[in-house]
Amino acid sequence: MSTRQYARLVDEWVTGIGLRPKDYGTHSLRRTKASIIYKQTGNLRAVLILLGHTKIESTVRYLGVDVEDALTLSERTEI
Repeated sequence: MSTRQYARLVDEWVTGIGLRPKDYGTHSLRRTKASIIYKQTGNLRAVLILLGHTKIESTVRYLGVDVEDALTLSERTEI
């Protein structure tokens, strides 16, 4: 499936459920999925691999991870 075919499918799905296709696209879905995985698991490395990034800094910027997120994850982890 080409990128364009996928984009057309997304447009059809979004329109089909009554949303504005202008507000949703393939990239926003990709970013949302990565954000959900990160929030549920806290596993930045897994998200890096899924996104195809080579540097953790790129993934951090992409997800908008901030110091507060990092501290929350740290506090939930016991050693």
